[in-house]
Amino acid sequence: MKLFEYRRYLTEIDTTSTRHIFTDCLVVGGGIAGFRGAIEAAANCNVMVVCKGSISDSNTWNAQGGIASVLRSDDSFDSHIADTLSAGCGLCDEAIVRQVVQEGPDLVRQLLDWGTEFDKVDGILDVTLEGGHSHARIAHAHGDSTGRGIIEGLVRKIKTISNINVTENFFVIDVITNGDGQCVGAIGRREDGEMEVIWAANTILATGGAGRLYRETTNPKIATADGLAMAFRAGAVLSDLEFMQFHPTTLYIAGASRALITETLRGEGAILLDCEGNAFMKSYHASAELAPRDIVSRAILDRMLKTNTTHVYLDIRHFDKSYFKKRFPLISELCESFDIDVSVDLIPVRPSAHYMLGGIKVDSNAATSIEHLYACGEVTASGLHGANRLGSNSLLEGLVFGKIAGQQASRQSGDAHLRYRKMKYDIPRSDRSRLDADDVRNSLRALMWRNVGITRKDQMLEESQEIIRFWQRYVMDKVFDKPYGWECQNMLTVSLLMAYAAQHRRESRGVHYRNDYPERNDKDFAKHFEVLRK
Repeated sequence: MKLFEYRRYLTEIDTTSTRHIFTDCLVVGGGIAGFRGAIEAAANCNVMVVCKGSISDSNTWNAQGGIASVLRSDDSFDSHIADTLSAGCGLCDEAIVRQVVQEGPDLVRQLLDWGTEFDKVDGILDVTLEGGHSHARIAHAHGDSTGRGIIEGLVRKIKTISNINVTENFFVIDVITNGDGQCVGAIGRREDGEMEVIWAANTILATGGAGRLYRETTNPKIATADGLAMAFRAGAVLSDLEFMQFHPTTLYIAGASRALITETLRGEGAILLDCEGNAFMKSYHASAELAPRDIVSRAILDRMLKTNTTHVYLDIRHFDKSYFKKRFPLISELCESFDIDVSVDLIPVRPSAHYMLGGIKVDSNAATSIEHLYACGEVTASGLHGANRLGSNSLLEGLVFGKIAGQQASRQSGDAHLRYRKMKYDIPRSDRSRLDADDVRNSLRALMWRNVGITRKDQMLEESQEIIRFWQRYVMDKVFDKPYGWECQNMLTVSLLMAYAAQHRRESRGVHYRNDYPERNDKDFAKHFEVLRK
């Protein structure tokens, strides 16, 4: 479908005057999926990993929750598979779910071998229960800093591998394709402003999510949907873009950035209260606080509307304060910084955009529809999550599909110099007025939160597309020379695709809830909605 006037690349390209780098495998992204892919690819490749920001800027690094895997004898693969399929509301690929679940335990133990400091009790790996899970199977590191613990372990492993080079603060603008539509590398900008073309035999996109498309989000500043947009421009198939998962509980302090309050707290007994002090979740779902995230998010939003308040509360006053401080050091420190004494005070929370379920369509080998381009982690639609991600399956997916993508790149390694081609791409200068990118970004994020958020309806989705197309006319035709402008263009591209997909799924399923179509419709919509640039 032709959703708007577009150009193939966001920047001009002239290979005669641009610096060139050659590598067997280029990995774009420094989270769990990208680093795990790099380690696997290095078995037979020279690997270059480029991170948009620093290593500590990724969604993985900021992940408080744990990694789900069958790690105890009273659990089973079949149980984990069943829980994942149930959460996915009929859109999971069962073969992919089985593949990921079964590979999980060995890869988690491998992380242990590489020095990831998972929490233990009496020398045994500690696992906890989360909403949607039928068994305790969530492993954590450093209490509520699991993502950081995993990345630290992966980085320690990478430092022992001489043929992996990691470059931070490198903004990839676009993947480059040749005349046959094959991916041959990428063009990007170094921190010092120098443009660079990286020619690669194989490229792996592990660029993370899109939470920054929303005003309320748990995601770091780098999560501006860049990987989704560049893959779309290159001609890759994208799928399930209507499915954005909202985390039910983020700390709400007016004027402060949102900070995630892990659902592990609810798994260990935290209670949701409204402004009148009423515990309300049992009136929305039999599992109360342990209901799936989409149900909890909608319940909180409904309670906020009924009580005309900006938030609800999380009650952990019955927790042992010393245990809480040890078990959840990050959240404890966060609450203390706002003078919240959890032994006597309630924690104000509200939902925020958290995890992108849809993305670049990949198969069981992490291959996209573009030859020599692979993808893994949150940027993909792998078939694991369906219409609603089971909590803590995301780190597991990044681990498994990162390994798979790296294996494929390693097996298909070749001479990157053969990918080089003389290339010149010019962009005509536009005489349209320039809109302020900062204003557009802020307005876009507010629009997405309001119209393409936790609940949706046709008129609002249609209006969203009209407004985004207007902004595009004055932004997409411009040539920027810094990441902030390219991010704005990427955000506009993906926001339009998401609103379009959400309008065309005329039912409610998983995290996608339509006020005008509140029922699930398996007859017409038990399928994936794909978008492709034409």
